[in-house]
Amino acid sequence: MDSLESLTRQITGAKELNSIVRTMKAMAAANIGQYERAMESLDDYWTNVSLGLVAYLKDIGLNNTDTTENANTKKSEKSICAIVFGSDQGFVGQFNDSLSQNVQESLATHEGKLEIWTVGVRVPLLLADMGMTVTKEFNLPNSINAITNLIGSILLQVEENHENGNIDEFYLFHNHLVNEGSYEQEKSRLFPLDAQWRQEKAQLNWPTQKQPEVIGDSGKLIHRLIREYLFVTLYKTCTESLASENLSRLNAMQRAEKNIEELLDEIGHTYHRLRQSSIDEELFDVVSGFTALKKDEY
Repeated sequence: MDSLESLTRQITGAKELNSIVRTMKAMAAANIGQYERAMESLDDYWTNVSLGLVAYLKDIGLNNTDTTENANTKKSEKSICAIVFGSDQGFVGQFNDSLSQNVQESLATHEGKLEIWTVGVRVPLLLADMGMTVTKEFNLPNSINAITNLIGSILLQVEENHENGNIDEFYLFHNHLVNEGSYEQEKSRLFPLDAQWRQEKAQLNWPTQKQPEVIGDSGKLIHRLIREYLFVTLYKTCTESLASENLSRLNAMQRAEKNIEELLDEIGHTYHRLRQSSIDEELFDVVSGFTALKKDEY
């Protein structure tokens, strides 16, 4: 049976842990806010870049490209790369586990060359346990200001591998927010920007009745638009992943806080019962002693 001293130490430790949990919960909530604001800004910028691509496609007459022929001429075995955005820190529930499971299920049927690039130190360990080999690892940015350097490094590798013919297609795997309080796994195609991609972009509606025109060197324009499109897509993916990570941590901290409060309540009741029992014993000893003294007087 626990003593009063032992219960006191447990209560003190639980209160200190609860203080840490509350701090982590507050930090996670603040991080979610800044990443959500960044996502809203990125959505507007992504739309503008996409409209620029629409204008270019209309200008060169590729807005109605048929993808049937392109699909029939594809290689039977493609070399693909999966870029997986995970987390560095723990206390995120099933954030990395669910993502790793999604990657494994999505790539299970692929028979060609496969590369896996990861962002964050947790996912590579989980993928390795599943029998998958990670070929490149990138450090997860610890703030929104550090995302640009990460995206620049990934883009450099994407361009180098594609130009050398090492990889045909690039896919992004990450968690993204679906509504308040929840997230889910998502897979999206990053590259190449082929006929299928051109047809998808051509379906975007121009916001005005006037037909867009391309002014200047269209060759330089399309290269800049494509690079900007890839950059903002990767940036948006990373931001969504970081927002989801902090949401998962917030949910985990809320569960931890509830468990700690229930533990404190249970230990508190035990402490008060034990303390009352100790007081009762002391009173009983006093009363017994007093009774014995009264009998001696008679």
